[in-house]
Amino acid sequence: MAESGAEVVLFNHELSPAQERNLERHVQCRVVDRVTLILDIFASRAQSAEGKLQVELAQLQHLSTRLVRGWTHLERQKGGIGLRGPGETQLETDRRLLGDRVKLLKTRLQKLSRQRQTQRRARSRNRVKTLALVGYTNAGKSTLFNALTRAGTYVADQLFATLDTTSRKLYLPGVGEVIVSDTVGFISQLPHSLIAAFRATLEATAEADLLLHVVDSASPNRDLQMREVGKVLAEIGAGEVPQLLVYNKIDLTGAAPGVEKDEYGKLQAVRVSARNGAGLDDLRRALTVILMTGLPAGSAESGHGNTISLTL
Repeated sequence: MAESGAEVVLFNHELSPAQERNLERHVQCRVVDRVTLILDIFASRAQSAEGKLQVELAQLQHLSTRLVRGWTHLERQKGGIGLRGPGETQLETDRRLLGDRVKLLKTRLQKLSRQRQTQRRARSRNRVKTLALVGYTNAGKSTLFNALTRAGTYVADQLFATLDTTSRKLYLPGVGEVIVSDTVGFISQLPHSLIAAFRATLEATAEADLLLHVVDSASPNRDLQMREVGKVLAEIGAGEVPQLLVYNKIDLTGAAPGVEKDEYGKLQAVRVSARNGAGLDDLRRALTVILMTGLPAGSAESGHGNTISLTL
């Protein structure tokens, strides 16, 4: 640190509050672990009111274990008058203010969750099929979403460019209109507080009729990323939702667009390039056949899920 003039030290795993304090005392600068870094990235990406609420809740729940002082700014939420009770220390006051703020955020998110459930029930009554794009962060989900629906959502070559679930209609011949949702990307060792805070958003994934598991086929860690996505899907209750594997970024690997089948001629995956549109017609045909034929049960425990067993 002295040689490089670094001002922050990053650790690629979770630190306990005691470890963090001891390290900061030793190196005399800010120490950030993996969880805090992910939360900071989420905070810088959040755009919608719901996204900001979810990130703030996750940050407060994580940082509450590291509370020493410094939460007195929350007094402004209530005017700062008569906040401290008899015999209450500053730290106890800060903890109480923090707890009140967490309770308020949870109440607001529960209200938003009920609104989402009402919308999903309305779609269910109208028998509208729903698809959700899932995958590791930066796998190209938003690019594929825009290519399929012409939604124009934000796309960037960065971690967690998408934090807010966006839904658009997609017309498939023989099926009609379906709802496609773009969701937040997953990452290994995703903080549990973050999963809990984003549960209202991730409910769209758990209640979808079909998951399009978008895979960065150019990544050297492709198989590991697929397993990590499977773990998170199982944790949020989406482990049994049917999946279709979509191998994206074939423009970087040189693979030909098309479908992959097993020895029985059953569909295993679709190879596409969301960037240049290669293979998207194959994907649309696959979705049409799947939605017209029926949806088998899936499993995300292995990261691959039960791929759709249909002949194209």
